[in-house]
Amino acid sequence: MIVVSDTSPLLNLGAIDKLDLLPALYETIRIPASVAAELERNGFQTAPHPWLQITSACDLSTVRELLTELDPGEAEAIVVAIEQGADLLLMDERKGRRIATARGLQVTGLLGVLAEAKRRGLIARCADAIDELRTRAGFWIGKEIQAKFLSAVGE
Repeated sequence: MIVVSDTSPLLNLGAIDKLDLLPALYETIRIPASVAAELERNGFQTAPHPWLQITSACDLSTVRELLTELDPGEAEAIVVAIEQGADLLLMDERKGRRIATARGLQVTGLLGVLAEAKRRGLIARCADAIDELRTRAGFWIGKEIQAKFLSAVGE
């Protein structure tokens, strides 16, 4: 399975000490160079994580086109996902997800990762992880979205 990630899923899971969910679920995560740089600027070292593969986008004209609407990490993650034939793109930002989906990519975010982790028995409760994301990572999720999500995962 080819999985590409934007910055926010990695930073947020790292903030709550749940980064190990990603290699457990997907084995290898490909990240564009701009995502690696953004992670490093936020104090996240990529080197100790051999399951992270830095992959640069080749189609720089499409990256530049997407930069008119998205930040560099989102733009390059979409292009890398397309170029690599990714099975899944991890991205939380609404506009980036909309653009990625319009370009034919399968997208999930932190909630999708948590749901899959629960389904596979890697975490007991998604609600606990969401509480940690809110308090330790500053992650925002609307009450209605949270309620629908937790209901969908049986919590």
